[in-house]
Amino acid sequence: MSWAVPARFARRELRGGLSGFRIFLACLALGVAAIAGVGSVRSAIEQGLEEQGAILLGGDAQVEFTYRFASEEERAWMESAATAVSEVTDFRSMATVLRDGTSDRGLTQVKSVDAAYPLLGDMVLDPAMPLSEALSNQGGVMAPVLADRLGLAPGDTFRLGTQEFTLRATIVTEPDDAGDGFGLGPRTIVLTQDLQGSGLLAPGSLYETEYRLLLPEGADLDATKQAALDQFEANGLSWRDARNGAPGIARFVERLGSFLVLVGLSGLAVGGVGVSAAVRAYLAKKTSVIATLRTLGATRAVIFRTYFLQIGALSLLGIAIGLVLGAAIPIAFGGIINDALPVPAVFTLHIGPLSEAALYGLLTALVFTLWPLARAEDVRAATLFRDALGSAKLLPAPRYLIATAGLLIALVGSAALLSGSARLTLWTAGGIFGALLVLVLTAFLIRWLARLATGLARGRPVLRWALGAIGGPGESAGAVVLSLGLGLSVLAAVGQIDGNLRAAIQRDLPDIAPSYFFVDIQKDQMPGYLDRLENDPAVSRIDSAPMLRGVVTRINGQPAQEVVGPHWVVRGDRGVTYAAQPDARTTVTEGEWWPEDYSGPPQISFAAEEAEEMGLQLGDTVTINVLGRDITGTITSFRDVDFSTAGIGFVLTMNPAALQGAPHTFISTVYAEPEAEAAILRDLANTYPNITAIRVRDAIDRVSELLEGIGAAIRWGAAATLLTGFLVLIGAAAAGEGARTYEAAILKTLGASRARILSSFALRSALLGAGAGAVAIGAGIAGGWAVATFVMETDFSVIWGSALGIVAGGIIATLLAGLAFAWRPLAARPAGILRARE
Repeated sequence: MSWAVPARFARRELRGGLSGFRIFLACLALGVAAIAGVGSVRSAIEQGLEEQGAILLGGDAQVEFTYRFASEEERAWMESAATAVSEVTDFRSMATVLRDGTSDRGLTQVKSVDAAYPLLGDMVLDPAMPLSEALSNQGGVMAPVLADRLGLAPGDTFRLGTQEFTLRATIVTEPDDAGDGFGLGPRTIVLTQDLQGSGLLAPGSLYETEYRLLLPEGADLDATKQAALDQFEANGLSWRDARNGAPGIARFVERLGSFLVLVGLSGLAVGGVGVSAAVRAYLAKKTSVIATLRTLGATRAVIFRTYFLQIGALSLLGIAIGLVLGAAIPIAFGGIINDALPVPAVFTLHIGPLSEAALYGLLTALVFTLWPLARAEDVRAATLFRDALGSAKLLPAPRYLIATAGLLIALVGSAALLSGSARLTLWTAGGIFGALLVLVLTAFLIRWLARLATGLARGRPVLRWALGAIGGPGESAGAVVLSLGLGLSVLAAVGQIDGNLRAAIQRDLPDIAPSYFFVDIQKDQMPGYLDRLENDPAVSRIDSAPMLRGVVTRINGQPAQEVVGPHWVVRGDRGVTYAAQPDARTTVTEGEWWPEDYSGPPQISFAAEEAEEMGLQLGDTVTINVLGRDITGTITSFRDVDFSTAGIGFVLTMNPAALQGAPHTFISTVYAEPEAEAAILRDLANTYPNITAIRVRDAIDRVSELLEGIGAAIRWGAAATLLTGFLVLIGAAAAGEGARTYEAAILKTLGASRARILSSFALRSALLGAGAGAVAIGAGIAGGWAVATFVMETDFSVIWGSALGIVAGGIIATLLAGLAFAWRPLAARPAGILRARE
């Protein structure tokens, strides 16, 4: 059968305009626009990171060492491979200001540099001056927020450790700040040579040394990287280059973008419900046209192809509108977005995310329109004049079921492949499918209960009319419950996740967290440090441990990442400690601890949970590079380590003889009454200027700020989904306007007042909204529990305020949509309506 005749019919049908398809187009366009917009912003950031990678990194490549400077041999290699080398150290310290006999302190992330810094990019200062001038003669620059907090102005002095510096300017732009990663304190920059004797870069102190390299024109990055690793990887060298100048931000953008795309897909699924409802309502209005065509000899294939082409053309229009919006909005607001981002972004036309959004939109349109289109062709011509689709079979022909299943698999498969997180995608798809199934069953249950309760509502005409309308064959309960319920489910899940994350950070953790982390305590300072704290009645607990940092390089003689993959323990350096005996709070779960006087080959006690994730067994060997020296130990025990308490926790603990010869400092946590914290910090900082104090509450607040930004992005995505659901509600209400007009005419004829009819309309909307909201509570709690338990691995408790707000939102949304389309039915004259039905 040729497509020519159906194409001619479809073209003539489309001449009638877009009446009945505005909601269809809006749902599809909004879903596609959300995905295209998120993808475009992500691509803009990724392109910015790629183009500005060298500037963000501070050079073409970077060689990094943990808590030591490069040896002469390593420095010689860098000088031979690069045209310019800049040495940078990065560490935390306390900036101290002495004023009128008192001292004020603030945690700062210190970057000490040499005369060559920065190799790339420009440091912009206020007041404007060259960086070399600002750092000369014991000068320093710092972030404005830190200067304001300490009450500093250019010309004032501050201390780092025992060294005094003069603030010359505040930092406006730091070219490589995004490449430095997450810091707990604002930035301060000084010359490395001016820190000599400060005690901050002593052997064993916690700092990182980064060597930024400018490579010759046309240098092979892969070959240079391999040469560096071949010679010095065993010394603890780590490598980064301009192809991944800000890896932390790149990973964050990728993961958040993937999650937001999945939220967008949820919105597209909500829109798909609206698309399906719109197609069904449209075909119901076309029964006379279809009947005429069938009478004139049109086959089922002609009918199906006619409306398939028509709906297909409108779907392409909706997708095109969504793509234009998704591409144009990020470009239009590119300046504002760039100002809010910590990294450069290139806002232009990004074909990749637009193609991805178009694919999702096309597959969604096919999945949700194929079923109603297929059902239309199964209705006999003799019955098309009366509720064609309502009298059709529930399920279409098997070929359409198979095609729908195939399209659904293609949609989920594409999302799993393109999102970069197949596991999360499959869980999301399963959650959406499960929620849709529950909502479909709920819609049937609501209609069944409404029919059952109609007889019990005698004497209450308003309630009886509302229940009769919900349970009747013409009511759009299914579309209302599906669209609103799915949108509210996404919002409810986000609300539960956000609430539990806030609770874990702001409520649960501070109850058990220490007041301070003190780091860089020298061994000879420990007696005096402990004496100050142990004699303070406000201090309830002190935990201390020797602290080294090491890189896990090999497991059982093989490269660690080849054995366990990109597990967080083998990415970067990890904390390592030693202990002769486990303390009272250590629980050995398997194996045995070494004897207290053990002095044989190195032994390791490994964190049990991480060992299980990495597949480690007792007897396995682990090689750790500490300060350029490889130490290979045998795992002889596993122990519980709870990192959620914000206390001291080490993945690796070794016997003392294995590490005591290496230069190291001590780390300590102090649990004290809040009112005693200021005095503890003052006394210890005055006595030991090299010690860095990290107030746990400040660290928690810093993390909370970051999480708030993430939560806001996710909530905006969920709000877009809910908006789509509200559009579907409007479509369902508009589609049922004719039925409500006829119903109002009958009721007016029987003597019902407008107020009672309006109350009936409002009551049915409220009942459907309450049903959708109740399901959303269950789905949201289940989704929130799954994410909290399996993704965030934290405790879960129901946030009832958010959950009950969802029900209220469902009721209000359906009321607004229902009442918006109630006025014309109420105003219609019964005589004209009833004559038209004769």
